[in-house]
Amino acid sequence: MAEGRIVKALSGFYYVKNESGIFQCRGRGVFRKQKLTPLVGDYVEFAADNHKEGYVTVLKERKNELKRPPISNVDQAILVFSAREPDFSAQLLDRLLVHVEASGIDAMICISKMDLLTEEERKSLEDMGQMYRDLGYEVVHTSVYVDEMIQSLRPYLEGKVSLFAGQSGVGKSSLLNALRPELDLQVGDVSKHLGRGKHTTRHVELIPVNSGLVADTPGFSALDFENMTEVELSHCFPEFLMYVDDCKFRGCLHVNEPKCAVKTALEAGEISQLRYNHYVRFLSEIQNQKRRY
Repeated sequence: MAEGRIVKALSGFYYVKNESGIFQCRGRGVFRKQKLTPLVGDYVEFAADNHKEGYVTVLKERKNELKRPPISNVDQAILVFSAREPDFSAQLLDRLLVHVEASGIDAMICISKMDLLTEEERKSLEDMGQMYRDLGYEVVHTSVYVDEMIQSLRPYLEGKVSLFAGQSGVGKSSLLNALRPELDLQVGDVSKHLGRGKHTTRHVELIPVNSGLVADTPGFSALDFENMTEVELSHCFPEFLMYVDDCKFRGCLHVNEPKCAVKTALEAGEISQLRYNHYVRFLSEIQNQKRRY
């Protein structure tokens, strides 16, 4: 029996890497009975007589996992957004941050194409970036040039397993192509009508970049909260956590409850109104889902 890490999943095969190379494996039938699905990033035990015909036999415990994209044991998520083409979406960023927070993964934010903005627009987006820094997130602003993005991001990739995610069409595949030119990943044009790019990435794969691993993943277009409770959502907003112990009611949802410390902080300007509005919208989605079921 050998041990390794799944670095790619494609068409029912799992590609497991260790010091002896990469082994093409299938999953054991028992995984289906146990409702377990091997994920890219999983540490596993496997049996293989050669590099083409192996079987994953044991899934090791995960420190974290994401459902969309399906990946595990990630150190950080680099959320790549553009200032223009497509336009920056603070709501989508907050939606992704909620899912990253819920999964116990560190997040950093990269906003590209800043040079396409007017001076006033640039200042506004830089101020927004500072708001996220104040919440504890790393934020990088770059130009439309991929070389500048690489120079800005490379230090954050060293020795870590990183996940690139964000808007479709913002240049994630272009960035990975520049980091590893031999990949020749397909790059999609941005649709002028829809304001988003075509989804060009068809599977999840961990790619060696210097001393780290980077996941190329499908672009996100929508994320729901079907497996999240109202209280869990509130815990995914770091700015709420320093106030929740002062709310009158345990399990306060910070909307209609009296003597809510989060609402008091909001009224005092200590919590972003934009972020709070997104929280209320996401909370409404969760409550509507519960009513449907």
